[in-house]
Amino acid sequence: MERPRIVGILLMGILVWCCMATSANADTKMIYKDSNQPYNVRIKDLIGRMTLEEKIGQMIQIERNVSSPEVMRKYFIGSLLSGGGSEPTPQASPKDWIDMVNEFQKGSLSSRLGIPMIYGIDAVHGHNNVYKATIFPHNIGLVNRIGVVTALEVRATGIHYVFAPCIAVCRDPRWGRCYESYSEDPKIVQDMTEIIPGLQGQIPSSYPKGVPFVGGMESVAACAKHYIGDGGTTKGINENNTVIDNKGLLSIHMPGYVSSIRKGVATVMISYSSLNGVKMHANYEMVTNFLKKNLRFKGFVISDWEGIDRITSPPHANYTYSIEASVNAGLDMIMLPYNYTEFIDGLTYLVKNNFVPMSRIDDAVKRILLVKFTMGLFENPLADEKFVEQLGCEAHRELAREAVRKSLVLLKNGKSADAPLLPLPNKASNILVAGSHADNLGYQCGGWTIKWMGFSGNNLTTGTTILTAIKNTVGPTTKVVYNENPDAEFVKSGGFSYAIVVVGEHPYAETKGDNLNLTIPEPGPSTITNVCGTVKCVVVVVSGRPVVIQPYVASIEALVAAWLPGSEGQGVADVLFGDFGFTGKLSFTWFKTVDQLPMHVGDPHYDPLFPLGFGLTTQPAKAQ
Repeated sequence: MERPRIVGILLMGILVWCCMATSANADTKMIYKDSNQPYNVRIKDLIGRMTLEEKIGQMIQIERNVSSPEVMRKYFIGSLLSGGGSEPTPQASPKDWIDMVNEFQKGSLSSRLGIPMIYGIDAVHGHNNVYKATIFPHNIGLVNRIGVVTALEVRATGIHYVFAPCIAVCRDPRWGRCYESYSEDPKIVQDMTEIIPGLQGQIPSSYPKGVPFVGGMESVAACAKHYIGDGGTTKGINENNTVIDNKGLLSIHMPGYVSSIRKGVATVMISYSSLNGVKMHANYEMVTNFLKKNLRFKGFVISDWEGIDRITSPPHANYTYSIEASVNAGLDMIMLPYNYTEFIDGLTYLVKNNFVPMSRIDDAVKRILLVKFTMGLFENPLADEKFVEQLGCEAHRELAREAVRKSLVLLKNGKSADAPLLPLPNKASNILVAGSHADNLGYQCGGWTIKWMGFSGNNLTTGTTILTAIKNTVGPTTKVVYNENPDAEFVKSGGFSYAIVVVGEHPYAETKGDNLNLTIPEPGPSTITNVCGTVKCVVVVVSGRPVVIQPYVASIEALVAAWLPGSEGQGVADVLFGDFGFTGKLSFTWFKTVDQLPMHVGDPHYDPLFPLGFGLTTQPAKAQ
């Protein structure tokens, strides 16, 4: 009877071994890599495999200039960015840029769990390193198309993620970031969030509210910014304090975020500014309680560039506190962008000593992974070259040109309604073009173009200056004389049929754009005086916001607000000469003097030079 007993023991051992082997196989199967599984199942599986070090790595975004494939692998870095001014070298081709992004990605994929990184570009109104067409009028369909094209051009450089749209409601044009805002009117800003489905793809009607949506390889993750109240600071001082009651906050600064979340925006960026004295980067009530719980936002919340450093004054004075305050407030990803080892050490210490709960770390990482799974990065982590031909293509430039002509606002047209100057005849014998901004592509584009503070001249990007556009449009027998800053005698002796004067602001960004007087820099005013005091003229103002123009209006025959038309200056000539009519309306109140600011519709002292919504129209000219 001993033999059957031995056989039975052997069979039982085999059965136990088989069960153990099956269990081991189940444990080693990486469910998070199975694209057929629901996102929540994949996230749960991946989170369960991650060490604290790997989780903290996912919460980090660093500048590409301090990274390498080895850094990505060693520290499990979750995201890279190209910040303002982190432009490619002039010799770099789109393929070079894609290869660079892929090398970083391969570093991430070679880490223990192979979690792909997400690459962001510090853009304001789309992919400014390619072209810039700042669009101000209330034109939802056009903004959506701009989003689609922007996504394609971003993807053409291998990048997955744009820090756009800026849905700030600029309540004071003295703010240096006012040109990043669509309007002082929250309703217009809310409508302009239609750029999000352009960037990310159209969200299905049945899609759950608050969950990020990115629809395929032709789309990019978007970022609604800067949460919240960035456009309402006292006197428009950048990164300052917004003093406002709850009703004002919800009615002015919040509607754009409500719409963005409904449209599936993937990420939200926090503002440098304070809200009623509380730094937004440390504001638990607004980030966790309101944005995440009340608005049910399920994407990830990202800091601004060195934003957590600025929680203290001076910045970085108590970095451990800044880490604790920001992460516990609800920030998920930190745009460091340089001192990643200091952050890793600090957050590791805070977690291990129970200053930051592990549940907060897990919440942050789950949100980051959800966006990455939604984007399909686990299935398609590497960029390819199929979109390269889209970069700066003719169809995209035509869209930018359309955006330019539809965003121009005609503020004055002739000494009286019965004697309009525009549209201009294109067969005049001799015309004068003057002004610092007539032949300067960098000035047309403004800040955040190639370089953080923008540039002057025509050498850093491809496009058409307004002067070139005028020469392209007039008849072959029309003589175009260009003099940047002529004196009155030159103008008087020139025998000009009319003059086009193009003046405005010099490029700037952020705090360097804060301006308490908002005057047009010289020689702009002198050029207006010398030219328009002698010959009938149209003045084209190139600026990111309303500026002081009242002292010159009486001498100006026609006045056009061109905002920042970007690379496609031909769009300006399209409407000046009547190939298309003027249709744009002001989305900002144009003040008389800065002493009136801030000033909005409904204020007792509302007495603008041109009110919100103002804009004269013209019809396309008949063949001349």
